[in-house]
Amino acid sequence: MATVDTVKSKGARFYVNDARPNVTVPGVTSIISMLPKQDFLAPWSAGLAADLAIDSFDYLKDMAARDRAGARRYIAGASRRYTEVRSKLGSRAHDVFERLMNGEEVGYVHSDIVNHVEHFRQFLAAVDPELVRAEDVAWSYEHEYAGSFDAILRIWVRVGKDGKLAITPDRSGTPVLVMVDYKTSKSTYSDVALQLAAYRYADVIIAPDGSESPMPEIESAAVLHITDDQWSFKGVRADREVFDAFLTLRKTFTWVRETSRDVIGKPLAKSASGMVTGTQRRGK
Repeated sequence: MATVDTVKSKGARFYVNDARPNVTVPGVTSIISMLPKQDFLAPWSAGLAADLAIDSFDYLKDMAARDRAGARRYIAGASRRYTEVRSKLGSRAHDVFERLMNGEEVGYVHSDIVNHVEHFRQFLAAVDPELVRAEDVAWSYEHEYAGSFDAILRIWVRVGKDGKLAITPDRSGTPVLVMVDYKTSKSTYSDVALQLAAYRYADVIIAPDGSESPMPEIESAAVLHITDDQWSFKGVRADREVFDAFLTLRKTFTWVRETSRDVIGKPLAKSASGMVTGTQRRGK
Protein backbone atom coordinates (compact mmCIF):
# COMPACT_ATOMS: atom_id res chain seq x y z
CA MET A 1 0.00 0.00 0.00
CA ALA A 2 1.01 3.60 -0.49
CA THR A 3 2.27 5.65 2.42
CA VAL A 4 2.14 9.29 3.50
CA ASP A 5 5.26 11.45 3.43
CA THR A 6 5.93 15.02 4.47
CA VAL A 7 7.97 17.68 2.72
CA LYS A 8 8.92 21.22 3.68
CA SER A 9 8.65 24.19 1.36
CA LYS A 10 9.35 27.80 2.31
CA GLY A 11 8.87 27.16 6.00
CA ALA A 12 5.64 25.16 5.71
CA ARG A 13 5.05 21.43 6.01
CA PHE A 14 3.07 19.59 3.34
CA TYR A 15 1.69 16.06 3.25
CA VAL A 16 1.97 13.83 0.19
CA ASN A 17 0.01 10.59 -0.18
CA ASP A 18 1.86 8.21 -2.49
CA ALA A 19 -1.50 6.87 -3.63
CA ARG A 20 -2.30 10.35 -4.95
CA PRO A 21 1.11 11.57 -6.17
CA ASN A 22 -0.19 14.81 -7.65
CA VAL A 23 -1.97 15.87 -4.45
CA THR A 24 -0.02 17.85 -1.85
CA VAL A 25 -1.83 19.44 1.09
CA PRO A 26 -0.59 21.73 3.87
CA GLY A 27 -0.15 20.47 7.41
CA VAL A 28 -2.44 21.50 10.23
CA THR A 29 0.27 23.29 12.22
CA SER A 30 1.44 25.22 9.14
CA ILE A 31 -2.13 26.40 8.57
CA ILE A 32 -2.48 27.47 12.21
CA SER A 33 0.77 29.45 11.85
CA MET A 34 -1.31 31.93 9.83
CA LEU A 35 -2.55 33.29 13.16
CA PRO A 36 -0.97 36.60 14.21
CA LYS A 37 2.09 36.05 16.33
CA GLN A 38 1.47 36.30 20.06
CA ASP A 39 2.34 39.69 21.53
CA PHE A 40 4.79 38.14 23.98
CA LEU A 41 6.96 36.43 21.35
CA ALA A 42 9.03 39.43 20.27
CA PRO A 43 9.84 40.56 23.86
CA TRP A 44 10.52 36.93 24.82
CA SER A 45 12.94 36.46 21.92
CA ALA A 46 14.66 39.77 22.69
CA GLY A 47 14.90 38.78 26.36
CA LEU A 48 16.67 35.52 25.55
CA ALA A 49 19.15 37.39 23.36
CA ALA A 50 19.73 39.93 26.13
CA ASP A 51 20.28 37.22 28.76
CA LEU A 52 22.77 35.49 26.48
CA ALA A 53 24.69 38.72 25.94
CA ILE A 54 24.80 39.48 29.68
CA ASP A 55 25.66 35.95 30.80
CA SER A 56 28.35 35.45 28.14
CA PHE A 57 29.72 38.96 27.89
CA ASP A 58 33.46 38.11 27.86
CA TYR A 59 33.00 35.17 25.50
CA LEU A 60 30.93 37.22 23.09
CA LYS A 61 33.39 40.11 23.27
CA ASP A 62 36.19 37.79 22.13
CA MET A 63 33.94 36.27 19.46
CA ALA A 64 32.97 39.70 18.13
CA ALA A 65 36.61 40.72 17.91
CA ARG A 66 37.27 37.74 15.63
CA ASP A 67 33.93 37.57 13.79
CA ARG A 68 31.45 40.35 14.43
CA ALA A 69 28.85 38.93 12.01
CA GLY A 70 29.15 35.49 13.61
CA ALA A 71 28.69 36.93 17.10
CA ARG A 72 25.64 38.81 15.93
CA ARG A 73 24.12 35.64 14.44
CA TYR A 74 24.87 33.74 17.65
CA ILE A 75 23.06 36.30 19.81
CA ALA A 76 20.15 36.68 17.39
CA GLY A 77 19.72 32.88 17.27
CA ALA A 78 19.17 32.45 21.02
CA SER A 79 15.40 31.92 20.76
CA ARG A 80 15.73 29.61 17.75
CA ARG A 81 18.20 27.36 19.59
CA TYR A 82 15.96 27.32 22.66
CA THR A 83 12.98 26.32 20.51
CA GLU A 84 15.02 23.54 18.87
CA VAL A 85 16.01 22.14 22.27
CA ARG A 86 12.38 22.19 23.45
CA SER A 87 11.29 20.53 20.21
CA LYS A 88 13.77 17.68 20.74
CA LEU A 89 12.53 17.25 24.30
CA GLY A 90 8.94 17.12 23.05
CA SER A 91 9.82 14.53 20.39
CA ARG A 92 11.58 12.32 22.93
CA ALA A 93 8.65 12.57 25.32
CA HIS A 94 6.05 11.85 22.62
CA ASP A 95 7.96 8.76 21.55
CA VAL A 96 7.96 7.33 25.07
CA PHE A 97 4.33 8.33 25.65
CA GLU A 98 3.31 6.38 22.56
CA ARG A 99 5.25 3.31 23.70
CA LEU A 100 3.71 3.42 27.16
CA MET A 101 0.24 3.91 25.73
CA ASN A 102 0.76 0.82 23.59
CA GLY A 103 1.67 -1.18 26.70
CA GLU A 104 5.40 -1.42 26.03
CA GLU A 105 7.85 -1.77 28.87
CA VAL A 106 10.10 1.28 28.81
CA GLY A 107 13.36 1.07 30.69
CA TYR A 108 15.93 3.80 30.09
CA VAL A 109 14.67 7.27 29.18
CA HIS A 110 16.66 10.40 28.48
CA SER A 111 17.46 12.41 31.60
CA ASP A 112 15.62 15.44 30.18
CA ILE A 113 12.26 13.64 30.25
CA VAL A 114 12.46 11.44 33.35
CA ASN A 115 9.85 13.53 35.16
CA HIS A 116 7.68 13.82 32.06
CA VAL A 117 7.56 10.04 31.75
CA GLU A 118 6.72 9.62 35.43
CA HIS A 119 3.88 12.12 35.06
CA PHE A 120 2.58 10.25 32.03
CA ARG A 121 2.54 7.04 34.06
CA GLN A 122 0.55 8.90 36.72
CA PHE A 123 -1.93 9.99 34.05
CA LEU A 124 -2.38 6.40 32.89
CA ALA A 125 -3.02 5.27 36.45
CA ALA A 126 -5.43 8.11 37.21
CA VAL A 127 -7.48 7.90 33.99
CA ASP A 128 -6.92 4.37 32.65
CA PRO A 129 -7.71 5.32 29.04
CA GLU A 130 -8.16 2.84 26.23
CA LEU A 131 -5.99 3.57 23.20
CA VAL A 132 -7.98 3.62 19.95
CA ARG A 133 -5.48 5.20 17.52
CA ALA A 134 -2.12 6.92 17.93
CA GLU A 135 0.25 8.93 15.74
CA ASP A 136 -1.73 8.37 12.55
CA VAL A 137 -2.49 10.94 9.87
CA ALA A 138 -5.84 12.73 9.78
CA TRP A 139 -6.59 13.71 6.15
CA SER A 140 -9.32 15.99 4.83
CA TYR A 141 -10.05 15.49 1.15
CA GLU A 142 -12.85 18.04 1.28
CA HIS A 143 -10.79 20.90 2.72
CA GLU A 144 -7.33 19.76 1.59
CA TYR A 145 -5.21 19.52 4.73
CA ALA A 146 -3.59 16.79 6.80
CA GLY A 147 -1.85 16.35 10.13
CA SER A 148 -0.52 13.72 12.50
CA PHE A 149 -2.53 13.52 15.72
CA ASP A 150 -1.20 12.23 19.04
CA ALA A 151 -4.00 9.93 20.15
CA ILE A 152 -7.65 9.02 20.06
CA LEU A 153 -8.53 7.67 23.50
CA ARG A 154 -11.62 6.22 25.07
CA ILE A 155 -12.15 7.38 28.63
CA TRP A 156 -15.00 6.77 31.06
CA VAL A 157 -16.83 9.59 32.83
CA ARG A 158 -19.84 10.28 35.02
CA VAL A 159 -21.67 13.37 36.22
CA GLY A 160 -21.38 13.84 39.97
CA LYS A 161 -24.00 15.14 42.36
CA ASP A 162 -22.44 18.58 42.03
CA GLY A 163 -23.12 18.48 38.29
CA LYS A 164 -19.44 18.30 37.40
CA LEU A 165 -17.93 15.74 35.08
CA ALA A 166 -15.58 13.22 36.69
CA ILE A 167 -13.36 10.53 35.17
CA THR A 168 -13.99 6.99 36.41
CA PRO A 169 -10.69 5.08 36.11
CA ASP A 170 -12.49 1.84 36.99
CA ARG A 171 -14.40 2.33 33.70
CA SER A 172 -17.76 2.28 35.47
CA GLY A 173 -18.99 5.46 33.81
CA THR A 174 -20.02 6.33 30.27
CA PRO A 175 -17.40 5.76 27.54
CA VAL A 176 -16.38 8.86 25.57
CA LEU A 177 -14.17 8.97 22.47
CA VAL A 178 -11.68 11.82 22.81
CA MET A 179 -9.17 13.38 20.41
CA VAL A 180 -6.12 14.12 22.56
CA ASP A 181 -3.03 16.23 22.02
CA TYR A 182 0.09 15.98 24.20
CA LYS A 183 1.84 19.22 25.11
CA THR A 184 5.20 19.50 26.88
CA SER A 185 5.52 23.28 26.60
CA LYS A 186 5.47 25.47 29.68
CA SER A 187 1.88 26.54 28.99
CA THR A 188 -1.05 25.52 26.81
CA TYR A 189 -2.54 27.98 24.35
CA SER A 190 -5.90 28.40 22.66
CA ASP A 191 -4.62 27.33 19.23
CA VAL A 192 -4.62 23.72 20.44
CA ALA A 193 -8.41 23.89 20.00
CA LEU A 194 -7.92 24.68 16.30
CA GLN A 195 -5.49 21.79 16.00
CA LEU A 196 -7.83 19.29 17.65
CA ALA A 197 -10.85 20.50 15.67
CA ALA A 198 -8.92 20.02 12.42
CA TYR A 199 -8.13 16.42 13.36
CA ARG A 200 -11.62 15.74 14.68
CA TYR A 201 -13.41 16.81 11.51
CA ALA A 202 -10.99 15.30 8.99
CA ASP A 203 -12.42 12.76 6.55
CA VAL A 204 -10.17 9.75 7.07
CA ILE A 205 -7.35 8.32 9.14
CA ILE A 206 -4.34 7.02 7.20
CA ALA A 207 -2.25 4.36 8.97
CA PRO A 208 1.53 3.97 8.50
CA ASP A 209 0.92 1.22 5.92
CA GLY A 210 -1.22 3.59 3.85
CA SER A 211 -4.57 1.99 4.64
CA GLU A 212 -7.48 4.37 5.15
CA SER A 213 -10.46 4.27 7.48
CA PRO A 214 -13.18 6.85 8.15
CA MET A 215 -12.57 9.24 11.01
CA PRO A 216 -14.75 7.92 13.87
CA GLU A 217 -17.35 10.10 15.57
CA ILE A 218 -15.19 11.97 18.06
CA GLU A 219 -17.26 13.09 21.02
CA SER A 220 -14.82 15.37 22.80
CA ALA A 221 -11.29 16.75 22.79
CA ALA A 222 -8.63 17.25 25.44
CA VAL A 223 -5.03 18.28 25.95
CA LEU A 224 -2.67 16.32 28.19
CA HIS A 225 -0.24 18.94 29.46
CA ILE A 226 2.91 17.43 30.93
CA THR A 227 5.85 19.44 32.21
CA ASP A 228 8.86 18.70 34.34
CA ASP A 229 6.86 19.70 37.44
CA GLN A 230 3.28 18.48 36.93
CA TRP A 231 0.61 17.11 34.62
CA SER A 232 -3.01 17.97 33.88
CA PHE A 233 -5.70 16.60 31.58
CA LYS A 234 -7.92 19.42 30.36
CA GLY A 235 -11.00 19.42 28.18
CA VAL A 236 -10.81 21.50 25.00
CA ARG A 237 -13.72 22.93 23.02
CA ALA A 238 -13.02 21.75 19.49
CA ASP A 239 -16.51 22.00 18.00
CA ARG A 240 -17.84 23.14 14.62
CA GLU A 241 -17.43 26.80 15.52
CA VAL A 242 -13.75 26.27 16.26
CA PHE A 243 -13.42 24.20 13.09
CA ASP A 244 -14.92 27.06 11.06
CA ALA A 245 -12.18 29.31 12.46
CA PHE A 246 -9.59 26.75 11.34
CA LEU A 247 -11.10 26.70 7.84
CA THR A 248 -10.74 30.49 7.70
CA LEU A 249 -7.04 30.02 8.38
CA ARG A 250 -6.97 27.36 5.65
CA LYS A 251 -8.23 29.98 3.20
CA THR A 252 -5.72 32.47 4.56
CA PHE A 253 -2.93 29.94 3.93
CA THR A 254 -3.95 29.71 0.27
CA TRP A 255 -4.16 33.51 0.04
CA VAL A 256 -0.68 34.03 1.49
CA ARG A 257 1.03 31.22 -0.42
CA GLU A 258 -0.79 31.40 -3.76
CA THR A 259 -3.64 33.82 -4.50
CA SER A 260 -1.93 37.01 -3.32
CA ARG A 261 0.93 36.54 -5.75
CA ASP A 262 -1.00 37.50 -8.87
CA VAL A 263 -3.80 39.81 -7.72
CA ILE A 264 -1.96 42.91 -8.96
CA GLY A 265 -1.57 42.98 -12.72
CA LYS A 266 0.94 44.65 -15.00
CA PRO A 267 0.52 48.38 -15.63
CA LEU A 268 -2.19 49.22 -18.15
CA ALA A 269 -0.60 52.64 -18.56
CA LYS A 270 2.46 54.34 -17.12
CA SER A 271 4.72 57.31 -17.57
CA ALA A 272 7.19 57.14 -20.43
CA SER A 273 10.05 58.34 -18.25
CA GLY A 274 10.65 59.87 -14.86
CA MET A 275 10.00 63.61 -14.47
CA VAL A 276 13.08 65.83 -14.37
CA THR A 277 12.61 68.97 -12.25
CA GLY A 278 14.10 72.36 -12.96
CA THR A 279 16.37 72.03 -9.93
CA GLN A 280 17.75 68.78 -11.35
CA ARG A 281 18.37 70.42 -14.74
CA ARG A 282 20.21 73.35 -13.21
CA GLY A 283 22.34 70.99 -11.13
CA LYS A 284 23.81 69.34 -14.21
